[in-house]
Amino acid sequence: MPLVIQEQEVVVPAAGQGMQLLNYIQDLCQATLPEDQVPVRFVVTRTGPSEFQCEVGVLRGLDQDKRSRWRSIFDIQPRKVCHAEQFNVVLLVPTGIGAEIGGHAGDAGPVAKLIAEVSDTLILHPNVVNASDVNELPTNALYVEGSLLTRFMMGTIGLQSVRSNRLLVVVDAHRDKLFVDAVVNTVSGARASYGLTCPEVVCLDPPIKMRGQSTTSGRAVGIVEGLDELCRLLDSRAGQFDAVALSSVIDVPFECHQGYFDSKGDMVNPWGGVEAMLTHTLSSIYDIPTAHSPMFESRLISEMDPGIVDPRMAAEAVSSTFLQCTLKGLMHSPQVVLESTVNSGRGIVTVSDISCLVIPDGCLGLPVIAALEHGIPVIAVSENRNIMANDLSLLDWSAEQLITVKNYWEAAGVIAALRAGIDPRCVRRPMGSTTVSTFECSNPRDVQCDNSGSTPMYAHAESWSSLKK
Repeated sequence: MPLVIQEQEVVVPAAGQGMQLLNYIQDLCQATLPEDQVPVRFVVTRTGPSEFQCEVGVLRGLDQDKRSRWRSIFDIQPRKVCHAEQFNVVLLVPTGIGAEIGGHAGDAGPVAKLIAEVSDTLILHPNVVNASDVNELPTNALYVEGSLLTRFMMGTIGLQSVRSNRLLVVVDAHRDKLFVDAVVNTVSGARASYGLTCPEVVCLDPPIKMRGQSTTSGRAVGIVEGLDELCRLLDSRAGQFDAVALSSVIDVPFECHQGYFDSKGDMVNPWGGVEAMLTHTLSSIYDIPTAHSPMFESRLISEMDPGIVDPRMAAEAVSSTFLQCTLKGLMHSPQVVLESTVNSGRGIVTVSDISCLVIPDGCLGLPVIAALEHGIPVIAVSENRNIMANDLSLLDWSAEQLITVKNYWEAAGVIAALRAGIDPRCVRRPMGSTTVSTFECSNPRDVQCDNSGSTPMYAHAESWSSLKK
């Protein structure tokens, strides 16, 4: 059976209070999905009083050898300690959900720089900073592919910083050589201008087939076919690269191209969702950083004049390959360390080193569920509106674990307070009253300590007062 990646919608009964949410969802997904479908991506799109609407990216046709090495996306390694030497932050803006900030062309880059200023290390995924020919990754940030970031939050891998990676670049055998040449020139420009190490650019013929779609929730997803030959290529180059950059055509309706720019940001980016499905799968199979950039389908599309566009989309309106951002990000992307709890050491970051997670309000996927299980504070930003319909307050958080803020300015302030070790509410006014309660002891106060005839200490209170006088 050929390898195919596609999206499935699953409805599960709502989890009750006190229930272990992760185990509950895993059991229901396993019971619902056919045996030949391996989950590669999971999100809850709507939480209600009686049911959760979920969407699962699945891989069909995985051979027995790769499947035997595949680790379930629901596996979690509970963290036993929380290291406080540094304050490290994970910043997420999920792909394909129409996020007001970060849902277009790397337009969460300024947010990343802001949060990086109040973090020792900032961990983010490509969607946050990928802006076609621009990638302003903060100097203290780690660029981590989405599925690897999820596994990192689940505690099943660690991340090790590197000086640089050898990038294998795989490009579609496009019917118009112009676009293949543009990719090669982009790689050559990266080598000449900032020293990228690229052992090889490989033209994949026939190319993989990627088609953008949307779900009933409005999320951007899609279908990926022809993955077998790409895997065979990567198997044949084993040991010759540390990360993979991909450039291929994503088929979407013709009207999407101009319509996306005309929407002024109201349309969900139709390309990002299926890109994430591809990179999640490859990074899960090979335990390496991957990133994808779309190619123009034709000269007709590449020569369309979008006019002056919404600033959040402008980086896409001026690029011919959309590839430079992935090359720059992957060049220093950290490597995967398996069994992180055993192999943690110098230069290796694990979930035990994470101090908080920052997300758009309403987003509920495995990283958020992992934070819930680990006791990691979650800062939800309400200004970053999106199409997800989840009330995060319904989850079984511990006291003060979920902090909802209006905007990223406020999020940075909360992070600074947590980093300083103070209650963020203490810098706001009016200041709430101190909580006072009474604990009723089981024994009356006039009971003697023992039968020896001794008198309890409080019985001397009156005489002690007279002595002080």
